[in-house]
Amino acid sequence: MQQITFELPELDRKQTQSAVEAALEKYRLYRYLTFEEREASLTAGYTERFHGPTNVTSDQTASISIHNVDVPTARKKFRDKIEAAVRRLPPMERFLLQERYMCEDAEYITDYNVYTQKFQPPISEGTYTKIRWKAFYKLALALDIAVEKGGDSGSR
Repeated sequence: MQQITFELPELDRKQTQSAVEAALEKYRLYRYLTFEEREASLTAGYTERFHGPTNVTSDQTASISIHNVDVPTARKKFRDKIEAAVRRLPPMERFLLQERYMCEDAEYITDYNVYTQKFQPPISEGTYTKIRWKAFYKLALALDIAVEKGGDSGSR
């Protein structure tokens, strides 16, 4: 009988951390900034056309409508994907990510504040670093943004 083995990839720590932090920053932008809808221009505009193909027309209203529907939908889908991946993490990892990276004022909170003030009882810096790396590792694999060690750039 043949036994099936599954090995987790060895990830480049710095690049994977950068990729996860970038995804979480994008999440915060999409979560806390409002989407400004585009509006159609009601005044006629003059477009100078030289001797080229003049049979190309544009539908300004349609392209604006598509943008106003597609962009918020894509943002919501990205937010939902991040939130679902974080929800599947163990409680300590989930708490760390939510308190440090997913809250509105995350850019102003330091790691020190999280492991000394948010965790009850407070944890050490080493423990915090281990929990954060485990959370980043799992999140990177879940979001398919992990960067493997070695000659290739991983699944990025």
